[in-house]
Amino acid sequence: MSTENTNDKHLSRREMLMQAGGGFGALALAGMLPQRQAASSEQLTPLSSRMVNHPARAKSVIFLFMDGGPSHLDTFDPKSALDELAGKPIPESFGRVITAMGEFDSPILPSARKWKQHGEGGLWISDWLPHTAQMADELAVIRSCWTNGINHSGGICQMNTGSQFAGRPSLGSWVTYGLGTENENLPAFVVMQEGSGRVINGARNWGAGFMPAVYQGTTMQKEGPPFANLNPPKHVASSQQQMQLDFLAHLNRQHAATRKDNTDLEARIRSFELAYQMQSHAPEAVDLSQESAHTQKLYGLDQKATASYGRNLLMARRLVERGVRFVQCYHGAGSKWDAHDNIEANHSRMCGGMDLPVAGLLRDLKQRGLLDETLVVWGGEFGRTPMSEKGDGRDHNPTGFTMWMAGGGVRSGHAYGTTDEVGLHAVEDRLHVHDIHSTILHLMGVDHRQLVYLHKGRPERIDQNEGRAFKEIVAS
Repeated sequence: MSTENTNDKHLSRREMLMQAGGGFGALALAGMLPQRQAASSEQLTPLSSRMVNHPARAKSVIFLFMDGGPSHLDTFDPKSALDELAGKPIPESFGRVITAMGEFDSPILPSARKWKQHGEGGLWISDWLPHTAQMADELAVIRSCWTNGINHSGGICQMNTGSQFAGRPSLGSWVTYGLGTENENLPAFVVMQEGSGRVINGARNWGAGFMPAVYQGTTMQKEGPPFANLNPPKHVASSQQQMQLDFLAHLNRQHAATRKDNTDLEARIRSFELAYQMQSHAPEAVDLSQESAHTQKLYGLDQKATASYGRNLLMARRLVERGVRFVQCYHGAGSKWDAHDNIEANHSRMCGGMDLPVAGLLRDLKQRGLLDETLVVWGGEFGRTPMSEKGDGRDHNPTGFTMWMAGGGVRSGHAYGTTDEVGLHAVEDRLHVHDIHSTILHLMGVDHRQLVYLHKGRPERIDQNEGRAFKEIVAS
């Protein structure tokens, strides 16, 4: 060991700066580091709120999923050629058309709808959606969507996860992984189903795939308490329950310490902690009796046809109001929008149950000042064909269909993209599902190219390296 007296050693200015905490350059670098890395004194969790890549236009998403595939040709994308070609086979210029039910040579089915232009932008909306039409100036209608999934299972899976095949994280999981949540007393990602059935693929649609299970969606119950086991047992005191949970957490973390690769264990620990917090906070969040009679009527809770979906959408507004990041509300769970025959009866019923609550949601968000920071997305897994099936229905159409967005920084009151003259194929400004996902993330301040999860040494993205953000839809 050297006995040299370092106090007698003269330091140059350069040496002094280098030894003083790495120099002023290092201090500046520390200030430039992302907040989630630089704030060492802050205890971060997997769902802690994160910084974004660019200024966010939206803080939350409410995804209105029409399960089964609504007909764009009878709602938002009128085609006069359907009347001109009614009863005739599709022109040969469209080539060989393959549908879910096989090669399709059935005649063109005209739309029985009456159409009007609405709002300052003159958006065409059919008489099936009179309440949504009143909110036309809030809609950015995308008429040029397309997907690869020709059947419900593949289509729903791709619209939710970006892939036709199960196993990848859902969009809601990517959002919560990238942005975290602003309220850790409630789930970051909530899923609600409406209707008598269950969505095809079930929990795989809102699963976390290869990500830690903590990012998966939490489903709300259709009947009874919105969340299972929300109320603590009456005979257990709060202090007693806390002691039990602390002891259980200690045992769980001991067990998980030697099983780092099992993310289900960490998610289970997180779920116990969240469940305890929810017992104090969730009852108030989901208590619709706090809403005025006027607000409940706005969502259609006073009508049998609209009460079910209206309840879910009112719940969705209360959740995003409290910092929940992603809420998905399925309408017609069990592919009830699937109109292979008698589309008039099917879509009349489905639009009748959805139209008023959706318009009520937009109006309520706007009057509360929440629409600017909440992105509302509407659509299904695909559209319907211009050709008839069984004489009075329409088959699945993945090659061209309509979705719309509202709020969250979109340039509203306009239609984007086009399909061909009969509405079969998207032809202008085509947006694949990957592009739709990338656009949603862009509006939330996230560059989809930088939102990466390393899985088995492979950098994974929501768009599987194929998407682009459709920035033309963003308001200036």
